[in-house]
Amino acid sequence: MLTDRDGTLYEGAFGVRVLGDQAPMTPDTVGWIASMTKAITAAGAMQLVERGALELDRPASEWVPEIGGARVLEGFAEDGSPRTRAPKRPITLRHLLTHTAGYGYEIWSPELQRYLQATGLPGAGSCEHRSLEAPLLFDPGERWNYGINLEWTGKMIEAASGRTLGAYLAENLFAPLGMDSTAFRITPAMRARLAKVHQRDARGALAPTERGERQDPQFERGGGGLYSTARDYLKFVRMILARGAGERGRVLAPETVELMARSHLGETRVSALKTALPAVSNDAEFFPGVPKSWGLAFQINEAPAPTGRPAGTLMWAGLANSYYWIDLRNGIGGVYLTQILPFADVKSLPLYYAFETAAYRALRQPVA
Repeated sequence: MLTDRDGTLYEGAFGVRVLGDQAPMTPDTVGWIASMTKAITAAGAMQLVERGALELDRPASEWVPEIGGARVLEGFAEDGSPRTRAPKRPITLRHLLTHTAGYGYEIWSPELQRYLQATGLPGAGSCEHRSLEAPLLFDPGERWNYGINLEWTGKMIEAASGRTLGAYLAENLFAPLGMDSTAFRITPAMRARLAKVHQRDARGALAPTERGERQDPQFERGGGGLYSTARDYLKFVRMILARGAGERGRVLAPETVELMARSHLGETRVSALKTALPAVSNDAEFFPGVPKSWGLAFQINEAPAPTGRPAGTLMWAGLANSYYWIDLRNGIGGVYLTQILPFADVKSLPLYYAFETAAYRALRQPVA
């Protein structure tokens, strides 16, 4: 799907929701959007920053004391036990929103995999409270690393609002944006339109799986727990294009959107994700060779990309090969939703790039 600030420009759907069944993919098919959840959680946090209920640069432990116990992983002793130390500075909300707190995901970290095996700690996708006890891989603020930062951000939203993350987002984002098919827990109406995640095997064949987000979680994962539709997520994209205005009212101030949409990394740059679990993710980097930074919700390409998007465009993705981009300069954005593993799929990612390229070719004199 493709949109400008005023409404949908294109929508298309192809294939079936589950291989072997007849139900077709449609723009209102429900899928697990995984890390496309992150930008929504970040927007919820920034609403609370606007209201003075959260602050970007105070210790996050003032809202969630448990994060104050985070330790930096320094290595492993001869017996395999991990060696950790206290971090040099406290974690802040800005660190969490920019993925500079020091956290990682075991999908892209052999060190975290080894730590989980040594300690019996559950992984990030378990939706168990103990998964948030994973160590930092470096001191807060030292560099960028993709990890469980938005899971902690969701915990901060809950502490500041006194509500579950899902209830807060439903009232403050989904309702005013008209996103009635977006939730952590799949409603009966959503389940009737649900697509399954499919796994690609070594021969390239796809097969449906039961992979997805637990429906009995100990907590709702702000970093990857939402289910949604392309049509719903396009409303979120359109809100960012409109500098915070939704179809049923304003949800963010224009200056907040501008703050979210600019880099907060200084000279630091986003690095490639090197897989530690090839069945779940391939090595992944968007537009290798193009320098990339991070705002308070999005990756930002610092130079024009081969698809036609200009420098300063916002984007990110979900593990099951769902992707979006938001081009504030040209006033357009797009959503591409499939349900395929591994991430950065050999067919799905190039098709997303082709869709974005076609969108820019169709524009009249896009701003580079």
